[in-house]
Amino acid sequence: MSLTAILSEIDGGDDKGVEKLLQKYNTENSHTFAFDHKEEDARIKLCQGLLTVLRRSDHPLCQSTCLETLRILSRDKRVLGPVATKEGILTLAGLARIHLAGHDGEPLEEAQSAEEERVVVEALKCLCNVVFNSVPAQQVGADVKMAEGLCARLHLVSSSHHEVGLFSLRLLFLLSALRTDVRGTLRKEAETVRLLTGILERTLDVCWVGPYEAAPPKPEALPISLENNELAMEALKALFNITMSDSSDEDHDHQLRLIAGIMRHLLMLKTHTDDKTEEAHSHAINLLSNLPVRCLDVLIDVPVQGGMEIYGGKNLDLVQKLLDFMEKRIDKGTNYKEGLTPVLSLMTESSRYHREIRRYLKAQVLPPLKDVKERPEIGDTVRNKLVRLMTHIDMAVKQGAAEFLFVLCKESVDNLLKYTGYGNAAGLLMARGLLAGGRGETQYSSDEDSDTEEYKSAKPFINPITGHIEHPMPNPMEEMTEEQKEYEAQKLVNMIDELSRKELIRPMGVRKDGTLAPLGEAIHACSSPPSSDSDSD
Repeated sequence: MSLTAILSEIDGGDDKGVEKLLQKYNTENSHTFAFDHKEEDARIKLCQGLLTVLRRSDHPLCQSTCLETLRILSRDKRVLGPVATKEGILTLAGLARIHLAGHDGEPLEEAQSAEEERVVVEALKCLCNVVFNSVPAQQVGADVKMAEGLCARLHLVSSSHHEVGLFSLRLLFLLSALRTDVRGTLRKEAETVRLLTGILERTLDVCWVGPYEAAPPKPEALPISLENNELAMEALKALFNITMSDSSDEDHDHQLRLIAGIMRHLLMLKTHTDDKTEEAHSHAINLLSNLPVRCLDVLIDVPVQGGMEIYGGKNLDLVQKLLDFMEKRIDKGTNYKEGLTPVLSLMTESSRYHREIRRYLKAQVLPPLKDVKERPEIGDTVRNKLVRLMTHIDMAVKQGAAEFLFVLCKESVDNLLKYTGYGNAAGLLMARGLLAGGRGETQYSSDEDSDTEEYKSAKPFINPITGHIEHPMPNPMEEMTEEQKEYEAQKLVNMIDELSRKELIRPMGVRKDGTLAPLGEAIHACSSPPSSDSDSD
């Protein structure tokens, strides 16, 4: 479809002709995401022309067709100049019926025709694309307080306007993700947390039976519908952005505990497919990771449903769900940084703060050792899988797995080494300055773990580096003479010295405080006598 012909029709003022040409263009380019650079100037002019038509036309079909074309063009960030202006954004906001303070805009009415609703939806889709692809558009959106207008819109939208609500939430998510100032405003002034919490309550059919306890889903309950799942996902993503900074006032804590209760409910639900269920649970875990750890008691404190006496009456069903989710993500073997680290972080911090969670996870992940014939990283248990991650190539993944196991061991170096071996734990210990042993800084309860009789009998034969009993190996020096041993030792010293001088390796030692230092410095620190200010014997 020739852009020149469309521009001529726009200049001629024949909106009917423009509409027909644009319909053809839209059909041809509905799946186009890479555009011809040679026509870039023409597409910029077309964007400007479409805004002109949108301002002068009041026919819904013409408006929706123009907006569909603009949505296609907005996939190319290089042509958004005319749209990413205050006038362009206000035009689209007006068509989307977003009421902006100090500007014209109509609230969405219930008795609206399908054609008019399509105009609103297409305008919202355009705004999503433009805001995502244009920094100037993001600035304009912040200046005209579009996020506040979207919140006012969401208060009014009913369930019969699904797409309007969906793309309003998506635009709110984009603005809060891309603009830190918008995030702060939404959190402090617009009561957006309360608004989005209400949306989640409605879409997830939450029925409260306690201050922060939702009634468990019935066994015969239907999965979350596709439409409600879509709305919930967008609300969760927006809430994630808005709750990124902590606040400690009483009302805010109340809202965050409500969110934790809703997330507990969501993690017990299923959607219409396994993939969508995993996606929903992933968003819920991401949001829980944002909440202050003091608010996570809601996850295990459900008095109406009851709990386990061995864990002080706390209900650990949700913790088991998190553990199952983590293991499933490990088994996938891909995208560990985004897919695995949030749930590891959530379980680590909640274990550090809540004794019952730590005790339960310790029992599931690190049960008392019996068989130590295999290396800790070999096998299919959760412990084996986590120990393998301790030497992962991605720093965030290896640190997350190591920190989780360390906390389960109450930050005791000796306990950690028992379950992982020194070789796997060396990275964490070096980072924490604990190579010489000791404990982390967190204070834990005094309950002690008892070793099994099998472990006690095998302990003297365990290699502390590998963490397992090694089969006896032949001694390569057994048949050597003293002269040969001395020759090989000197040869090894020379090789290490050469590698050190070429700076290919750097021999290190451990200081008294457990941190690493160059070998000479470490030896000097250990051999230096303590200084004394007194001359007395």
